[in-house]
Amino acid sequence: MDSLITAAAHALAAGDPLGALKRIALRDDAPALALRGIAMAQLGDLVRAKALLRSAARAFGPKEAMARARCVVAEAEIALASRDLGWPAKALDAARATLEAHGDRVNAAHARYLEVRRLLLIGRLDEAEHKLAALDPAPLPPALRAAHELVVAGIAMRRINTRTARAALVRASRAAGVAGIPALTAEVENAALVMNTPAARLIARGQERPLLLEEVEALLASKALVVDACRHVVHEAGTMVPLARRPVLFTLARALAEAWPADVTRDALVARAFRAKHADESHRARLRVELGRLRAVLRPLAGVSATQRGFALVPRRAREVVVLARPVEERHAAVLAFLSDGESWSSSALALALGASQRTVQRALDALAAAAKVQSFGRGRARRWMTPPVPGFTTTLLLPASLQGD
Repeated sequence: MDSLITAAAHALAAGDPLGALKRIALRDDAPALALRGIAMAQLGDLVRAKALLRSAARAFGPKEAMARARCVVAEAEIALASRDLGWPAKALDAARATLEAHGDRVNAAHARYLEVRRLLLIGRLDEAEHKLAALDPAPLPPALRAAHELVVAGIAMRRINTRTARAALVRASRAAGVAGIPALTAEVENAALVMNTPAARLIARGQERPLLLEEVEALLASKALVVDACRHVVHEAGTMVPLARRPVLFTLARALAEAWPADVTRDALVARAFRAKHADESHRARLRVELGRLRAVLRPLAGVSATQRGFALVPRRAREVVVLARPVEERHAAVLAFLSDGESWSSSALALALGASQRTVQRALDALAAAAKVQSFGRGRARRWMTPPVPGFTTTLLLPASLQGD
């Protein structure tokens, strides 16, 4: 490897893409194409970066398997940055195996972190945690140690384990400081900001207020009966009743919890559960059936008693009933929550992350675009969607895995 290539590689490792391009911008040999691709990725031109890396992979000879594998890893990193979550995981896994076989443990570990970060984005926490456990960050360079701790923090945040998340962020900050890469330091700072912005809203006794993630954790560990409108479950002291697949029952549970300790009129329950403006006898009959089902599923935690006006929730052990709601609630809040990270997403990536069909996501995006809440650029498969972050909210932490109501 000649001195210019070596110098460009050192510049990229230090987060200086312009310094790298000064040395190799006019060269079209395979190593230079690969480094130019990485430099363009660091500068934000992901389309050009992907094209350069593919050219580099083709230019490397059949005996340069490790160099081609590094190009695959770099392309996977670009795909992750551009939220193209449908890239072939098998190709990355094969590249990682090649790097490990040739003794390149650093880039092999980088490939594994990319795989774990993708799993984290699409909500497969158990699988991400399992793969992360196989990695030892101690012998890795500071940049990869910071990446490791960011993934640890991301998993802990989604599991609402704030002590683990904060400790990981402290370690990530130290490693990023040693690495001296401004972009990595900014990523750690943005992750830390999530811990200091509201993650949910508490609704109790007719009042509401925002909650930080630590407060959410404390609430879930308390003895209160919590109707969780973020995950669509009802839980108390370790006992959980999932209602994500029973939206009518959850709507009734939430209405009763918001009114507690007061009752809710029959007409109000009909309006919320069945979206009927005027309740007739058929609606009231259906309400009795659904409330009977709600009593059955909530029996370990609470009862539903009839009152003169309607119905009231009666907890069995809890002295307090509260509702945990998203910071922002609207029809397509789940889509907006993922777009609020400031990155550009494809509709296919959103569908994968949300566990919904691509057509459902596309309809949601079209509706949000008509309301001027999101914007797109590009055409066909290159079309991407984005929106400015919602100020003061971290909305991706407590979302259910599917688009409710679609």
